[in-house]
Amino acid sequence: MSYRIGLVGKPSVGKSTFFNAATMNDVPEGAYPFTTIDPTVGEAYVRVDCAAPEFDETCTPSVGVCREGTRFVPVKLVDVAGLVPGAHEGRGLGNQFLTDLNETDVLIHVVDFSGKTDIEGEATEGHDPREDIDFLEEELDAWYLDVLEKGLEKFETRYHGADAAIEEELADQMSAFGIDKDRMKRTILAQDLELDPETWEETDRIELAREIRKRTKPMVIAANKMDTPEAQANWEEITTDPDYDRLSFMPASAHAEKALKNADEGGVVDYTPGESDFEVVGDVSGEQKAGLDQIGEFVEEYEGTGVQGALEAAVFDVLGCIAVFPGSANGSKDEKGVFRDCFILPEGSTTEDFAYHIHSDIGEGLLHGTDCRSGRQVGTDRELSHRDVIELVSTKQAAP
Repeated sequence: MSYRIGLVGKPSVGKSTFFNAATMNDVPEGAYPFTTIDPTVGEAYVRVDCAAPEFDETCTPSVGVCREGTRFVPVKLVDVAGLVPGAHEGRGLGNQFLTDLNETDVLIHVVDFSGKTDIEGEATEGHDPREDIDFLEEELDAWYLDVLEKGLEKFETRYHGADAAIEEELADQMSAFGIDKDRMKRTILAQDLELDPETWEETDRIELAREIRKRTKPMVIAANKMDTPEAQANWEEITTDPDYDRLSFMPASAHAEKALKNADEGGVVDYTPGESDFEVVGDVSGEQKAGLDQIGEFVEEYEGTGVQGALEAAVFDVLGCIAVFPGSANGSKDEKGVFRDCFILPEGSTTEDFAYHIHSDIGEGLLHGTDCRSGRQVGTDRELSHRDVIELVSTKQAAP
């Protein structure tokens, strides 16, 4: 299973350019609403330091690639269309937008930090990007509140005066958001609410819906078009605004990332995605050199184009995921190759979770694991760390 990152943003902010830069897919780009009508799913990658060099091995990835000790592990990137004010009421492509959005684990909100597109995605000057950040959260909060209210109505109808668990009813109503009754109960209690909706005020319901949204649809703000002076000025103002301390920001230029990847494919530059520099290795015209020099200044100042950084911030920082390598007793090989796999797992995953992630048969027969760096046996309930190399010892093998 690959994690699914939802790419969202109002029309004309460079969202499709970001998607193309991250996946090198060819989806339409244009400065008009709904360039992307249907959700487009592509394969992007997050970087992990490969474990193979620690075992004097050269890896043979089954998926993705490894470049100079950096493993590129695939994730799914979903370019979701239809975000406009009123989407939760079905405006624009709102209903489809919300359905597609719900299939994702984490969001990257692409925002035009240059302020040159208004809330509808039309060309303008001096637009405050904070309005875009706010309106996405407001749309999602309204959507969550609507679903929450339906759950409360059902609870009152079914269990009026009866002894029933509100967390079960709400978890059932909101199960599409990936929340179960235990998580729902923790969220309710974290808001200092009683497990009795009759004691809740309207503001309590609004705040609860917002908190459920934050926990089930966390996001990164990709501050796009940061290669413009207007965006840089907005960056300084917004990232120092205490009202936005709750969010993760990544300065980005999707245009620069796509230009570098195209140049790398064309043999003009040697560029590894996510790096803060590149080398010109082919013949370029004076105009091309000037453009590459400008991109070079940007990636040096901001330590990359931000496209790769946003993907990794979403997976590793916001979701808190870890990467784990399966290994054998000597730490490296299995019958199919050398360090061929690297899996992205949820935060807090155990040896047993890792076994079931690979295959249910291995999980069912799991005896213990072996930490391939230390050679020590680890229990099935041992919580794994980022970049662990674990051999799984099981009475069962995965079905072919």
